[in-house]
Amino acid sequence: MKLLMICGLALLILFSGAFGQEQKKPEPCADAQSQAEMNICWGKEYKAADARLNEAYRQLASKLDVEEKTELKNAQLAWLKYRDANCEFVADQYKGGTIRPMIAAICLADVTANRTTELRAQLKEREQ
Repeated sequence: MKLLMICGLALLILFSGAFGQEQKKPEPCADAQSQAEMNICWGKEYKAADARLNEAYRQLASKLDVEEKTELKNAQLAWLKYRDANCEFVADQYKGGTIRPMIAAICLADVTANRTTELRAQLKEREQ
């Protein structure tokens, strides 16, 4: 009985590790070999996140009436001001360093991805 429990635990650990690896996304820019490459790569990650944000914004705006579009535009402009100021603040702790552009781009990419998720959730609610 004890051997059966140990075998069952071993199988559970083995399979949970295998499933965990399948779900794990590769880290962006993991292959970059220098700070300059990391800066460029994260800049591209941010641009891709920004493109997804713009698409989500356009999709949501297309579902709104004139008044709601104005509200969305005002909210988005305020959010952009916050995002840019916040990421400047986050990156400025590395002011003068070669890592600063990467830190700024990581922040911009992360915050932008979060906003995209928010807009997509709003779109989904309106489509129901």
